[in-house]
Amino acid sequence: MIFIRSIITMEKQKRYIIFFIGLFINSFGVALVTKASLGTSPISSLPYVLSLNFPLTLGNFTIFFSLFLILLQLLILKKNFKPEHMLQIPISILFGYFIDFSMILLEFVHPDTYLLKVLYLLIGCIILGFGVYTEVLADVAMLPGESFVRAITVTYDREFGITKIIFDVSMTVCAAVLSFLFSHGLYGIREGTIIAALLVGFIARLFGKFLSFLEPILFPISSTAP
Repeated sequence: MIFIRSIITMEKQKRYIIFFIGLFINSFGVALVTKASLGTSPISSLPYVLSLNFPLTLGNFTIFFSLFLILLQLLILKKNFKPEHMLQIPISILFGYFIDFSMILLEFVHPDTYLLKVLYLLIGCIILGFGVYTEVLADVAMLPGESFVRAITVTYDREFGITKIIFDVSMTVCAAVLSFLFSHGLYGIREGTIIAALLVGFIARLFGKFLSFLEPILFPISSTAP
């Protein structure tokens, strides 16, 4: 019995390790998409526009925005807001620092032609999609953006996919409004934002399909559970 509990604990630890690896991959993808200079991902569009207009980093504003989304979840879920939802706070802080670290690692990336920008954007989308897949594979936590969407779908009985699209569009529109308000132009929101919105989820699903053999290998206890 003790041996079985030990194996289950080890599997749980493995899930968290994989999740945090996925979190870093996710942040690296966000940074590369951003460095492509064709806009950033929809969920990062609001923090990115703010970072262009105020003396704080993209990672800093990502943390603040994530904490705001957690607060909204608390207001939406009320008594259904569970203690494990608080795990989003340290995850959000770590994700923000991961983004800033990734931006430093990619300091040398300055694509000077449109073709190079598109290339970096597509590579960033692939990396971001793999990061999302890895987090889903770990199945231990969600980033505040997805968790906020889930809170809406659970509370108001909505379909997750459609709600996620509405959320992404709303973030992009809000970012565009703030860009015009602060910079009197559209900065940080470009065709890359739309491409990332369309591609990342599709790429994550492709990874899930072609790497489906990994889950029973990595998590044999969960895979054989009834």
